[in-house]
Amino acid sequence: MTSPLLLKGFEVELFTGLPSGQNVGVASDVAAALDDFVTEPDCRNVEYITAPIADYHQLSEALLQPRRQLRTWLASRDLTLLPGSTLSLGDSSCFERSDPTNPYHSFIESTYGTRVVTASIHINLGITDPEWLFAAVRLVRCEAALLLALSASSPFLDGRFTGHHSQRWQQFPLTPLEVPLFRDHRHYIEWVEAQLACKSMRNERHLWTSVRPNGPARPHDLNRVELRICDLVTNPVELLAMTAFLELRLLSLRDHRERLDPLLASSLSADELATLSDANDAAVAHASLDAELHHWKDGQSIRCRDWIQSLIDDVTPLAAQLNLESVLTPLH
Repeated sequence: MTSPLLLKGFEVELFTGLPSGQNVGVASDVAAALDDFVTEPDCRNVEYITAPIADYHQLSEALLQPRRQLRTWLASRDLTLLPGSTLSLGDSSCFERSDPTNPYHSFIESTYGTRVVTASIHINLGITDPEWLFAAVRLVRCEAALLLALSASSPFLDGRFTGHHSQRWQQFPLTPLEVPLFRDHRHYIEWVEAQLACKSMRNERHLWTSVRPNGPARPHDLNRVELRICDLVTNPVELLAMTAFLELRLLSLRDHRERLDPLLASSLSADELATLSDANDAAVAHASLDAELHHWKDGQSIRCRDWIQSLIDDVTPLAAQLNLESVLTPLH
């Protein structure tokens, strides 16, 4: 029997260092020793990727098992995993390359510096139907700020308080600077090809925004939505609650597109929606749940925590149908 739930996978970035909080870069050694791990451009953080799974109980173990393996490896070297999504007690004045010979890493270092040296959680949800996929990208683009608010936990950089609840998202270089609300797959393909031609994107992966379509051969072969905005969430119970919230919104969108697709249900234009969404993301990076946002349906002001609560109320009946009420509970 086909599961009514979507396949879900996570890309988890982690900082390594001393128990005192000092960053120590060992990404290349980790990737060489442990099969599940890959390097990032800066050696102070490392990434693992979980296989796509629909069942939430199995997802919890898939998230924890690589981390246990990594902790054991680190402990043998008197190192540990560091909390947070920025170089909280580190040195953001220097880039510590994991692969000095990689030309793409050279480009990243020279163009963005350590603004990209962050730890985050990317949530992937499998959708293969193109119309649903791009409607999902539009809805998530317009509500990504809410997921950032639930995860924002990076107020420190270089041993100081920055004043932002998510210093990570505040500093991260959105690329390209202007990304439209994609009408459909053809619009996305043509836009990506235009960015590659003018070099505002260096490759198909060089689309760094709150959410993007993803798949084995972008921009043509797509099979999932990738939410990229969230700060690192290490507690699997909290992360899976956020994931269930997102999945329930996308399942609701599938069945009620005329009500939930911003391209159909908003009084604002596509360009206005893109601008509004980016402004909401910036507001939440500063104040998280207390941010004053603007709703994508009509542009009206709404407090972030109130918007989240209204959406939790909306998806709760569907959560009951799918036996996800207990998974969603931590958000209440």
